[in-house]
Amino acid sequence: MVLFVLFESASGYGLYECKEFDQIAEQHADFQQSLTDFGKFSTLISQKAFMPFLSAADALGNINCVSEGLVHDTLKTFLENNYPKSKKKAKNELGVSEEKLGGAIQDACPGINCVKNQTVLEVLRAIRLHFHKTIEVLKDGDLEKAQLGLGHSYSRCKVKFNVNRADNMITQSIALLDQLNKDINTFAMRVREWYSYHYPELAQIVKDNILYAKVAYIIQSKDRLADDVRDRLEEVTMDPILTEKILSAIKSSMGQDISPVDLINICNFSERVISMDAYRTEVEEYLAEKMDNVAPNLKALIGDTVGARLISHAGSLTNLAKYPASTVQILGAEKALFRALKTRGNTPKYGLIYRSTFIGRASTGNKGRISRYLANKCSIASRIDCFSETGTTKFGTKLKEQVEDRLKFYETGEAPQTNVDAMKEVLDSLTPEERGLQSGKKRKRGGSSAMDVSMEDVSEKSEKRRKKEKKEKKEKKEKKEKKE
Repeated sequence: MVLFVLFESASGYGLYECKEFDQIAEQHADFQQSLTDFGKFSTLISQKAFMPFLSAADALGNINCVSEGLVHDTLKTFLENNYPKSKKKAKNELGVSEEKLGGAIQDACPGINCVKNQTVLEVLRAIRLHFHKTIEVLKDGDLEKAQLGLGHSYSRCKVKFNVNRADNMITQSIALLDQLNKDINTFAMRVREWYSYHYPELAQIVKDNILYAKVAYIIQSKDRLADDVRDRLEEVTMDPILTEKILSAIKSSMGQDISPVDLINICNFSERVISMDAYRTEVEEYLAEKMDNVAPNLKALIGDTVGARLISHAGSLTNLAKYPASTVQILGAEKALFRALKTRGNTPKYGLIYRSTFIGRASTGNKGRISRYLANKCSIASRIDCFSETGTTKFGTKLKEQVEDRLKFYETGEAPQTNVDAMKEVLDSLTPEERGLQSGKKRKRGGSSAMDVSMEDVSEKSEKRRKKEKKEKKEKKEKKEKKE
């Protein structure tokens, strides 16, 4: 058996032949020690062929295909021209760095048998170390320049064409919203403590923190009230009775006098808290808009804030769609789960979905049941949002109705609508545009839309997978027999 190794570099593809494959496989330690010596390396491994990339764009296209486990036309041509055909007595094998790439090469080039094992990885490590010496055309520094340029291009391409770029905006928005909530609460409490030296009675009259900051900014000094203070307070509080309480308490206030400089600082700080609250409202609107575009059904079911937290915790909408309902149910309660498994206690019933109003409305005995049901619906909604081509909120609205019916069932015993009937009802109500079909054109009978999956493709893939598994089992048996 002759082993050939495919090496992908920033400058091109290289094909290497291992002359003494059996010795390399038997003596891993001796081979690793001889890696640093180019003389010993050249006796064990020789270069068979090399194909340089024509341009930086060609290099980027080839490396993108390699990273995704696909065979580029350049790679296919290179292997067809340079890889020797196997003989009856001596069979050839091609060592690759990734199993996915090896499977793609076997599909594209039927006569090539690809392998990946520890020996191949050791050979690739040796080639990577001495690659610049095996290519005579390369000058000093050329390989480093090619690697640097390709690395920048590859990273730029990955960032630019990131499929989760819309999900990243949701992740950052919900993180910013959480931080704003903490900061505003902290700063509002600081305003309360600071202004209470001057007007302590206001803290008992006005309970809301943001409203307190607005009232303090309007009143400022209680000894020198403006003429339009009553109108401005009524505009903020929207309650004439509350305004009267605030103004009447000023007359009998026992707060201390403060200097104009201190008052200016208090007013500036109050204004900053008010502006942060206004900015928080803008972020909430922005988050709601992003959720409408990315996950409309999840938003319609559980709300934009809770839906955004689920996406953020999962990492992306695609990851959330891949999770089973049981994982979605306890998402965010990982510490409690592992603590319960370690101490053999009761596992948590819910995680982030506890913030939903449905669980709060359920009775104590039904909280776990409704959380499990709600997680199931969230999983369905996230998969619809992730894999559908057109956005619609009809599925999310119907799923929300199902959760409402389930709550009624727990209270009254009235049987809810089945999931099959509910989904059929939504599908019947969808317009051609919402189904992803072109308006004015009917789908041909027996044809399938872009969202449908062909059963023939599925059967072909499963058959290929079975053949691959059989091959792997045979190879394992042969290796065991050789070792014995």
